[in-house]
Amino acid sequence: MANIKSAKKRIKVTEAKTLKNKMIKSALKTVIKKFETALTSNNVEEAKASFKSAAKALDMAASKGVLHKNKAARKKSRLAAKLNALSA
Repeated sequence: MANIKSAKKRIKVTEAKTLKNKMIKSALKTVIKKFETALTSNNVEEAKASFKSAAKALDMAASKGVLHKNKAARKKSRLAAKLNALSA
């Protein structure tokens, strides 16, 4: 256990940031699963709507620093390819 005041604060701050990041990642996974479910049910309209929200969530996670911006772009690209395959 830390004895120094600044070290104790760092522990508290790290725990708070970890919880926030975990919340963002969990919400992101939920949105992506919703999109995947819409794809498997062949519901194009629902898939388009959920893709929009998934892309927004990925961008938000990248802007918050939870995901790397290139990883977010790659995931969006792969989700868009799946959506286009369904539409075509």
